[in-house]
This record gives sequence, structure tokens and C-alpha cells, in this order.
Amino acid sequence: MARIVVIGAGMGAMAAAARLAVAGHRVAVYERAATHGGGVGRLDRDGFVFDTGPGLVHLPAVYRDLFVKTGKEPLERCVGLSQVDPASRHVFADGTDVSLPNASRAGVVQALDDAIGPGAGERWSDLVNRAREVWDATRRPLLEEPLREDRTALGEDPYPAVRKRGLFRRRGPVTLASVAERELGDARLAALLESHALAYGLDPRRAPGSATVLPYMEQTFGSWYVSGGVRALADALYERCRARKVEFHFGAEVARLLEKDGRAAGVELADGSVVEADLVVAGVAPGQLARIAPGAAATHRAPVPPGRFTVFLALRGARPEGVVHRTVVHTGDRAAELAAVFGGDDRPAGGRGAGSVSGSGSADYRPTVTVLRPDDPATRPDDGHEAVTLSATVAPHGRVDWADGPTADGFADRMIDAAAAAVPGLRERLLWREVRTPADTEAALGAEGGGVPAPVLAGADGRFLRPGNATAVPGLHLAGGFAHPGGGLAHAGMSGALVAGLIVSGADWRGSQ
Repeated sequence: MARIVVIGAGMGAMAAAARLAVAGHRVAVYERAATHGGGVGRLDRDGFVFDTGPGLVHLPAVYRDLFVKTGKEPLERCVGLSQVDPASRHVFADGTDVSLPNASRAGVVQALDDAIGPGAGERWSDLVNRAREVWDATRRPLLEEPLREDRTALGEDPYPAVRKRGLFRRRGPVTLASVAERELGDARLAALLESHALAYGLDPRRAPGSATVLPYMEQTFGSWYVSGGVRALADALYERCRARKVEFHFGAEVARLLEKDGRAAGVELADGSVVEADLVVAGVAPGQLARIAPGAAATHRAPVPPGRFTVFLALRGARPEGVVHRTVVHTGDRAAELAAVFGGDDRPAGGRGAGSVSGSGSADYRPTVTVLRPDDPATRPDDGHEAVTLSATVAPHGRVDWADGPTADGFADRMIDAAAAAVPGLRERLLWREVRTPADTEAALGAEGGGVPAPVLAGADGRFLRPGNATAVPGLHLAGGFAHPGGGLAHAGMSGALVAGLIVSGADWRGSQ
């Protein structure tokens, strides 16, 4: 039985802690904040309840596996989990309005044909079929196995480029934007495809064609809502850890990693106290890791990823019958949005790192806004009110000064203006609003610029990979969105499984069968 210290109580770190405790190790978690969950937080005000992190779950099998492997109670006995149908509604700049059914290929084809025109659904379906090849090629080496030292294969884009009519014969890499332009033949379908990347903070002009796997996963495995909000999943995982005798210490900031004979040997806390350990798992952002364990930090520091700007709305009046849970209101100016969020121009990534940005950034544009309207009594004081969440991907704090009140307020106003396309009479119903910016995320979670990491992708010579779960410091492992296999709720759970596998089965472990 090893003594294991886990730094941070985010979802990836807790997933690792639960699995390690079940394997017989003594696990203690040290978290600088006052609670667990990391980015999966909650705002509770005047009877209105909002998720401050992700609002939906994709790939729920990751957490089903976690709960099965760590106890007799399966996930559905710990949280209420239901499919969202329709999966999403999309309102485009020209007024086109389409609702896509959940996990129904034929239903999506029909919906797109009806809204956009004959053949639109088939073109989308053909693209998703090609994306399935990406999933089949990368699911195991990219999501279920630790990163190998030789990552050459993952640097190659597995997206099968279309050869007819000379497509993709021009020089240069295939990007998601070029896939959208050449295979979909409609600006609205292109916006639909690119919105999946944008939601994860990926620039479609630079992301490889393998990013088509993101809509494939959502369309194939569905979108799921946790009763009471996704925070309930974080609570359930926390309770599972406690049931497996994991110790939690909140308000306990780790100042540095202790080493002995070249190995991780524990941590020193900010108050000067020392916690000895045989192994350490760090679920922290790169800047924090560099301060805690300089020897484990990546030799090439990746650019700060985009952040999330969120507006929580308390509305008077009942939620209308039949309202779609999630609506994406697309921007009318793609170029302005991409330049503001990512900087640069339409050139594909070359010498610059994945997600790199240039320029000072701007908040003077109308963004693509995701509107969440859960039909859940737990989120509102009574049936005469409604809790609505708006979110947009934005430049990180620093490129835009999100701590500046007028800048944040003006951007929130533009988001509300856009959301009115999904919520008629929005301003007339508004009781109050609260705003969370990347500056708030940076302060709460310690992630530089409030950046939110994206999932890993194959291709682009490996520029969309994350640091491996094992580090250059023996006995120190990494979990969470800033490590392999990247950001997102499901990927955080995967990182915990990978860390536990490496610790329990050794460095030669190649993933679960």
C-alpha cells in the first residue's frame, strides 16, 4: 500500500483518487479552494441554481465505468441522468432554425434537409461517417492508452480526405475549416461543424481535420443532463472518494513538490507543513505545476487557451412547454469572432503552436452563444421562474482585460442580445444576471488567463497533444484537462483512469483491454 498525495480536487484528480483508493492505496487530496470539483462548480442565488462549468455530459460511459470500478453502486444510482432530446437547436445568422435529434443519424439527416435543403443531410452524414474512421483509428491510442514516447503516429491526421474533384490536392495541411468549406458546401453547415470546435476552444482554421471527431462523438453517444446540474456529478464523485476512505484537505495550497533520491517524496504546503508520500498526482494548470515542480513542467510551454464567458440569468415567467434544452445562436461575423478569440488570420497552423494567438484581442463583436434552458425544478425557485445560462468562448484574460467592468458588461449585453433569438422577450423577463469571465476563472482555479483546455487531437505534427500522465520526475503523475488526454468532462475522467493504470500496473501498462 502506497501513500499517495493528490494535488487538486478537480474531476480528473478525484477520478484518479477513487481508483487508486480502491486499488488499496492510502490517498489524501490537498485542494487550495474551499470545495471540490474544480471547474465543475455551482452558483446558487435566490432559489436559482446554475452550473458554472459544463452543463451537459458527453460520453457518459467514462463515468459509468468509473463508478462501476470503484463500488457496487452504478452511476445512475448516484445521479439522475437523462438524454437531452433534441440534442441541440441551431439558429444561424440568416434566420435558419434547425433542431437536431439526440443520437439519431437518420433524424439529423432529415432535420438538415428540411431546414437547409435537399442533400444537406447527406453531406453532413458523409462527413460524420468519415469522422467515424477518426474515432476508430484514435480511440484507443489517443484516449485509452498512456502517451508513448514515440508520438509520430499521433502526429498524422487520420481524417480521410475526399479525393474526388481534386479536393485537398492543394499543398498544406487539412484543417477543420477546409473540411467544412470543401465537403459541406453551405455556410450554415460549416458553422455547425465549426461550432463544435469553437465550444472546446479550438480554432477551426488551425485544428486538424481529425476535429470532426467532436461532432461524431456527440451525435453517436448523445448529450446527457444530470438532474440538478452537472455539479451533482462532482458531488457524487466526491462522495465516492470519501466512501473509499480518500482524505480531503481544503484550503490547503501546495507550495512545492518534495523530492528524495530523484523521486517525488511528498509535498510542502503553503503554511510550511510537510506531507510525505510515496507518489504524487498533480491535477493543476501548467503555471501552477511550474511553480510546484519545475522539473516536471513541459519544456515548451503551450499558449494559453481561450476561456469561457458565462452569463447566468434569473427570469420571471415559466419555462414554455417544448423549449429546447440547448440552443446555439451562431455569429453573423465568423472572421471577427475567430480573430477576437484566437488572433491571427485564416492561415493554417504552421510554425506557430496549436491555439496560438496574436494581437491584443477585442470584445467588440457579437459572439456565438450557447443557451442552456434545463427543464429541471431543482434549478429554479418555483415553476413561475426560469434559470438560463449563456456561454461563449472568448480570448483569455490578458489579451482582453476581462477584469474591466465596462468591457465585461458590454460583452454580456451582446450575449443577451444574441440569446434573444432563442429566448423571446428575454430582457422583459430578466430579474437579474451574474457574469463569470476568464478573469474570474483565473482567480478561482489558478489557470493562467482563465484558459480552458481542449481535448487532444491527432494530427498537426502532435501540436494538439498534451503532456503525458507520467512526468520526468519519477513518482509524479499528471491528471486533469491540462494533461493527456486533454480537457472536457469525459477526458478528465479518462485521465484519472490512465494515471491509476500507470501507478497500479507500472510504467509498461498499455491501457485497459
